[in-house]
Amino acid sequence: MVAWVLRALVVLGLLGSAWVHYDLYANQGFSDIQTIGPLFLVNVVAGVVLAVAVLLWHHWLPVLGAIGFGAATLGAYLISLTPGGLFGVHEQFVMASEVWGVVTEAGCVVFGIALLLLMVRSRTGARAVARV
Repeated sequence: MVAWVLRALVVLGLLGSAWVHYDLYANQGFSDIQTIGPLFLVNVVAGVVLAVAVLLWHHWLPVLGAIGFGAATLGAYLISLTPGGLFGVHEQFVMASEVWGVVTEAGCVVFGIALLLLMVRSRTGARAVARV
């Protein structure tokens, strides 16, 4: 039951991040920004693909992918908050979409790590039981 809840939270984080990036791309003018616009579309597709993989393939690899996705996307956003920005884009953490992006991406990392640890622990426990 705990694994299912964690898996659902990871999937929601991935889809939430994908939706935020889609909305920014389609409705907030990010489609006009060179480099960042196409990267937002990559984020949308990657978020959806990883969400499907985490949901349907109960293996550690898509969970690790979700953790990496969340960390990379959150890291890119944090870089965009610096004076140097990211590819010329300087964010200020004032829009609701920025808050939701941070929440969903942090959720991918936190819940992904928790799910990965649970998967490793249950796998190790299953091997110990098999040896007895």
